[in-house]
Amino acid sequence: MAPIGTLWGSPRQRQSKVILSVAAINGLELEQAPFEFGVTNKSPEFASKFPYGKIPAFEDSEGWTLIEGAPIARYLSDIGGKSNLLGSNAKEAALIDQWIHFAEHEIGGPLSGVIGLLYSFSGPFTREGHDKQVERLVRALKYLESYLATRPSGYLVGDSVTLADLVLVGLVHGSARLSLGAAERAQYPLTFAHYARVTDDETIKQYWSTEDFVEIAVTEPKTA
Repeated sequence: MAPIGTLWGSPRQRQSKVILSVAAINGLELEQAPFEFGVTNKSPEFASKFPYGKIPAFEDSEGWTLIEGAPIARYLSDIGGKSNLLGSNAKEAALIDQWIHFAEHEIGGPLSGVIGLLYSFSGPFTREGHDKQVERLVRALKYLESYLATRPSGYLVGDSVTLADLVLVGLVHGSARLSLGAAERAQYPLTFAHYARVTDDETIKQYWSTEDFVEIAVTEPKTA
């Protein structure tokens, strides 16, 4: 099968991991372009295709382009024919969208806030600011844990993996690499059982790991 298009992204970036997982589950071949941040995305060739300079970025075999992780993942979910990543009816599709939005805003929002403070991307570190972001993250994870307790299948929607599950594991993975040490992860057994269930799929496990999970939550600002 010829590649359906080319992806520019980083193997460490959660959005790229989700996109590659979607492609693998749907049996789609993606060409992965070499990418060096600050170099590739500032090149005239890249800028001519993607003027905003962000990754992930996608170009199909006909030259059609798309940016932002969620739209690219949704598009690849839709054109593949090997899975029901977007649900089998309107209600399932709505629930999948609900959980994608929840994961990106209620988990991804505070996680981005923590990253911004720890790495000084969003101004000077303050303990109060950091703790508020962690509180938001904890609230979201508690809600997620209670919801997963009602799901016999272990998946967010239906009885098999959907795009919502993949988006969620991307954010859980990011949280466990920074704000969720072993002690914190132990408080969310169903969330991490969900992570294991989804990422243990042979077609996508190469993109996910637990080896980079932190043992102790990072709570102090990073220094160069």
